[in-house]
Amino acid sequence: MSNKEASDVGRLELESVIGFAGAVPNGLLVHPDRDHLIYPLGNTVVIEQIKTGKQSCLSGHTDNVTCVAVSKSGRYLASGQQAHMGFKASVIVWDYAEKKLKYQLTLHKVKVEALAFSPNDEYLVSLGGQDDGSVVVWDLQAGEAVCGSPAAVPSAGTTNAVAFANHNDNLFITGGNKTLRVWELDRPNRKIRPTECNMGQLKRIVNCIKVTEDDTHFFCGTTSGDILMINIQNRLFRHYGPAKEKFSQGVTAMELIKGGQELLVGAGDGTVAVVDCKNFKVSKANSKLCKVEGDITSIALRGQGHQFFVGTKLSQMYRFNFPEFTYERINTCHYDKVNDVVFPFGFSDIFATCSKNEIRVWNTNTSKELLRIVVPNVTCNTVDIQKDGKAFVSGWDDGKIRVFRPESGQLFYEISDAHSKGVTAVIVNSTCSKIVSGGGEGQVRVWEGKKLLGMMKEHKGSVTCIKLKRDDTECVSASTDGTCIIWNLESFVRSQIVFANTMFEAVCYHPSDCQIITAGTDRKIAYWETFDGALIRDLEGSSAGSIQGMDIALDDSVTHFVTGGADKLLKVWDYDAGQVTHLGGGHSGDITRVKICPNSRWIVSVSADGAILRWRYPYSSHNTMQQMTDR
Repeated sequence: MSNKEASDVGRLELESVIGFAGAVPNGLLVHPDRDHLIYPLGNTVVIEQIKTGKQSCLSGHTDNVTCVAVSKSGRYLASGQQAHMGFKASVIVWDYAEKKLKYQLTLHKVKVEALAFSPNDEYLVSLGGQDDGSVVVWDLQAGEAVCGSPAAVPSAGTTNAVAFANHNDNLFITGGNKTLRVWELDRPNRKIRPTECNMGQLKRIVNCIKVTEDDTHFFCGTTSGDILMINIQNRLFRHYGPAKEKFSQGVTAMELIKGGQELLVGAGDGTVAVVDCKNFKVSKANSKLCKVEGDITSIALRGQGHQFFVGTKLSQMYRFNFPEFTYERINTCHYDKVNDVVFPFGFSDIFATCSKNEIRVWNTNTSKELLRIVVPNVTCNTVDIQKDGKAFVSGWDDGKIRVFRPESGQLFYEISDAHSKGVTAVIVNSTCSKIVSGGGEGQVRVWEGKKLLGMMKEHKGSVTCIKLKRDDTECVSASTDGTCIIWNLESFVRSQIVFANTMFEAVCYHPSDCQIITAGTDRKIAYWETFDGALIRDLEGSSAGSIQGMDIALDDSVTHFVTGGADKLLKVWDYDAGQVTHLGGGHSGDITRVKICPNSRWIVSVSADGAILRWRYPYSSHNTMQQMTDR
């Protein structure tokens, strides 16, 4: 795309983002202004207003964000990333007020493990991951490294956590696998000097560190499920516990509350509890002990702790009221790659997505989850909704087609061994009487309930997409073997075939059914005649990576379609002109599927990082009327 062409392209308006990288340790933060949540999603950092849910995204990383930190004043935000083996991983310092990149700091190899700001915003400390093993102090005024050092002795393992003192810009603590150190910064000589904490015979792996408000002691949460208490002044171990009520699967997150008298603890089994800092007993008064869904990875206090937020590895976000110790789930999303998205026929207010272990149904306008269907230990590759709305039809990697009731999510029936290498594509005909499925072995099969009506076996690779002609007499299947085949669904024979030097990922019928449009790994968008399979035209659809998602609008006088793929950009195309009219950037993972809602008001795109993004469709008559009203 030339510079002139790019300047003529409109920008898609992003309405909402559903996503949270819950696996990032301490990845959920509350800004000191108490009004905003901060959390990572793929290679972006999301800032969300707590009351309104309004979101803004900070983009600048080239790979997934692995850690985030906010300064005590709230002026700075920092995020670190991972990189491919042999490459350096960056730390980005953001100006929070301007929402702009201030510094990009690059020294660590492969991964940045953890970050911490000094109390007066003078320094930032960063920890490298297993392949780096270093600790670096950065000057926030100059945006450069002051000094660095190996984070631990060679016999120790990875250093996992870092925390600054609350009143001393020259003192910080690091902990990890058989290492626990208090560091002092000697700025004039540009050195950091560590002192090993004396643990005696105790051997622990530290997950998280919290320093008391008066800087006299600090607490460490360990993989063993207990908490260590260390004196900062003499670096001596003082106490540990609880002795009998250790937290299953380790202490993974901590916060100090009530003037340092109590610890708020999150565990790897989903337990959230309050622990007395003096005797390390779990408080059972007022039922201050509960369990949420997923391993706890983050605990973030709002203000003095009357309210706090908890993030889990399953990408669940909870808001707790501390005095009553009650909680509600405020955010949820997929925690793995989203494989498909579908709207019910003629209804735009809900949509369904599928991923590892689950199918979820969402409210389009509020982005709230309405229903979750869970099938453990298998991945849902594809989902469709019957036109009468009475069933979800889904294909899974264990080779089964499962059909669910939409009201309750209960299993209606399943077809075992529908495909030998997993079900990779399903679609239901307009009368809801037949299911057409594709599999990893390359076969296309037609079902009436559990009964197999026909089997078509010409593809040599996995079937990636199936679309039906409007009258249900034909379907087209795309495959990774470089072919798209149009099948007669009455005689179960091939009507037409097209070949290309690509792995086809997506295919759509033109609303007139006289043409099909394809996309795949060659980055090309191709138009084909359904009558004779002739290539009409091909377009350069992407500058980097494959095109994996494509959908076409059915109710425009001028036909438009949308695409998305590995370049992470959502594009709206004029079908006849073959040009991009609008462009949307917001995804931090590869876009896997896109869908225009039935009333052409929204576009929903899903991606490999678990995110779901809702965009305003630029050619909707509703949107045009809204713009005129706004004027």
